[in-house]
Amino acid sequence: MTEFYREPVEKVMKEFDVTHQGLTDFEARYRRKEHGYNELEEGKRKSAAQVFLEQFKDFLVMILMVAAVISALLGEVQSSIVIIVVVMLNAVLGTVQHVKAEKSLNSLKEMAAPISKVLREGQIIEIPSREIVVGDILCLDAGDYISADGRIIESHSLQVNESSLTGESLAIGKIVQSLNAKEVALGDQKNMVFAGSFVTNGRGQVLVTSIGMNTEIGKIANLLDTAKEKKTPLQVSLDLFGKRLALGIIIICLIIFALDIIRGRDLVDSFMFAVSLAVAAIPEALGSIVTIVLAFGTQKMAKENAIVRKLHAVESLGSISVICSDKTGTLTQNKMTVQKLFVNDEIIQHDQLQTSDVVENKLLQFALLCNDSVSADGKGIGDPTELALVNIGKLYNFNELELRDQNQRIGELPFDSNRKLMSTVNRIENGNRIVMITKGAVDVLLPRIVRVETSQGITTMSRRHLEAIKEANSQFSNEGLRVLALAYKDVYSPNVSIKDENSFTFIGLIAMMDPPRNESKQAVEDCIQAGIKPVMITGDHKITAVAIAKEIGILNDPSEAIEGKDIEYLTDQELQEKVDSISVYARVSPEHKIRIVDAWQKKGKVVAMTGDGVNDAPALKQADIGVAMGVTGTEVAKDASSMILTDDNFSTIVKAVSNGRSLYMNIKNAIRFLLSGNAGAILVVLYATLLALPAPFAPVHLLFINLLTDSLPAIAIGLEPHNKKVMKEKPRNIHEPLLNKRFVTKIGIEGLLIAAVTIIAFRIGLSTGDPMVASTMAFATLCLARLFHGFNCRSNQSIFKIGIFSNIASWLAFLIGVFLLNIVLIFGLFEVAFLTRAQLGMIYGLAFLPLVIIQLFRLLPSKK
Repeated sequence: MTEFYREPVEKVMKEFDVTHQGLTDFEARYRRKEHGYNELEEGKRKSAAQVFLEQFKDFLVMILMVAAVISALLGEVQSSIVIIVVVMLNAVLGTVQHVKAEKSLNSLKEMAAPISKVLREGQIIEIPSREIVVGDILCLDAGDYISADGRIIESHSLQVNESSLTGESLAIGKIVQSLNAKEVALGDQKNMVFAGSFVTNGRGQVLVTSIGMNTEIGKIANLLDTAKEKKTPLQVSLDLFGKRLALGIIIICLIIFALDIIRGRDLVDSFMFAVSLAVAAIPEALGSIVTIVLAFGTQKMAKENAIVRKLHAVESLGSISVICSDKTGTLTQNKMTVQKLFVNDEIIQHDQLQTSDVVENKLLQFALLCNDSVSADGKGIGDPTELALVNIGKLYNFNELELRDQNQRIGELPFDSNRKLMSTVNRIENGNRIVMITKGAVDVLLPRIVRVETSQGITTMSRRHLEAIKEANSQFSNEGLRVLALAYKDVYSPNVSIKDENSFTFIGLIAMMDPPRNESKQAVEDCIQAGIKPVMITGDHKITAVAIAKEIGILNDPSEAIEGKDIEYLTDQELQEKVDSISVYARVSPEHKIRIVDAWQKKGKVVAMTGDGVNDAPALKQADIGVAMGVTGTEVAKDASSMILTDDNFSTIVKAVSNGRSLYMNIKNAIRFLLSGNAGAILVVLYATLLALPAPFAPVHLLFINLLTDSLPAIAIGLEPHNKKVMKEKPRNIHEPLLNKRFVTKIGIEGLLIAAVTIIAFRIGLSTGDPMVASTMAFATLCLARLFHGFNCRSNQSIFKIGIFSNIASWLAFLIGVFLLNIVLIFGLFEVAFLTRAQLGMIYGLAFLPLVIIQLFRLLPSKK
């Protein structure tokens, strides 16, 4: 194996047949065809056939299959066939659910897949990381995930965290020079980068030497198996509940079995009946229904620009009580545009610059040189603030790439959130002069300025100059504008450090605006109405933050805003006591964000936190729901998040919360449907058994009910359209049990109603003197009552309020069920008697009755 760290850059590039312009698209396609995609091989996924066979591993299904064999041996061929058909259909349905859910989740994974910047034909482009090929030149910036192994060919203060590979927590400074040692440990290969690590500082270019399974991380045996999805807390809770419920039902079935034997009923019939009742009563579809509803729900959210990376996040979404949002790009448009400038001791509009003036020309040029962003074909790549500078440069016919070629950058100090400055070292004036250009926050840069340049020349910074700059900055800030100061100094070497960021000559201020998004005000209003507190956390100036927060309704009183420096003087306890009354945090550092989230969480609140930078990752992990920006967010921030916004829009978070609440409510309603219907069946059997009446159902009836009235209607309820009313309620308490007293009471009452009408139908049938007619009427009534009850379980509101036909899936499930039931009744299948028209009318009337009673009750004025 070639040890690329020992070879000079040019030799490595020659080996891979690539120039500093990068590969051509044709070469990239050819290499991808030869080497494949840049991805790790996942564990072998189960085929549809394997999933189908696994449906038969369930303990109850095994019992049912044994019962089918016993039934066949005893001559009950029809029952045996029905049992096998029912089991097979359930297995098919379970397989279809599994495959659909997996496809839905896989499509979400693809949407959330990382992207990388590569140099192709001299242009920086963004591509999915899986499309990286050997020989590509990766362009790395702070916050980027590194998706392939490679040799560094350019480094500007590049630092990389390789803890996922080496266990070393400290970032490693990267170099270009080759290493002479024969054997160098992975962690010491300072001129190489490896897949799975991420950039913490600086920027650089890397020649890709290995992809996919050939990377260092690809060689590690204990790779993460991304195909495995953990069960969500709701699913774990339901599994536990399901086991307890199953145990209770089995005990009831054993009692009924024993009573039947005592009363002289045939052993096989009693056994078949008890097993069938257990299968019909236990809601074995719960787990698969939750999975498929969550999968479809997350797919819907993805279409609305919110990619949920972890299924458990959907459950937490409905409980969010605080949203801590960044300002720039989330609450605002993220389209920074230069509005005004302060240069030559005066404020001028952005379109009134005179490029013939030396200082005004220099201000524009230096703003483009101390800048990493580019704009091509109407699309910008880079920081929004820097893109605003690029765009004003284009307004005056400056091309940033040409300007940077003419004034070569030979050194730099990248921007970081603690320093709030960025510096570059460029050769200007045909390479005859070396200058250090610095841009950054006015309050940070101003104390470092000693001279001022105007059209009259360069003079020492005086009190008059200082006051004029401060006044201009204050005026801009009061107008809600973001202000950058620009300065420079002559240097003699490209080797500069942060200690050299002083003794500057001031050129000017550039003020820009990122106006609020049109939908932000309504989204904030929706938040407040839903009992959610919106909080703005920004690195911007307090005055700017307050102006935007007032406009969109987050803040009413300026006293609700504080700066990061104020947090420094507060203990954790003091911050916790004060956090309720603060709506805006300005000039904060990443450490402050963690403290703010922690303070809210200690008050029992569920917190969502937005972020885009590498330094935001700890706060995103700390939050209950970390929300990363899909457009401006770094790969590190995305990986630390639970959800990614593809449009970086605050209103999308509010939509996601609304969807999360609706999904949870739909799942709860589906569970209610299953349990109330099953409760009805058990109560009818208990009634008949305790009164020593004939069996109300044949075993095959119970099996048919299980197939007909469980999965399809429950899934349809889970797909109920979004309910706007959920955003008028307070956030759900995340610690509240799913099956609380009120919910269980509701299930009990509804189960009792279904049981009552079924018993009435059974009694009417018994009055004819024919037990088969009685069981047929009970069977048909229970089936229909459960199908009608599906409409009740769509919502806690009347179906007239939510719209009778607003959920087509519910109607399809209902019509399929009614059609199959009528086929059975008309052709006398599955041990049913032929019924008269009057009896059929009674069945439909009685089955419809619970729906009418429940809907009438919901129309009554509620007591508050």
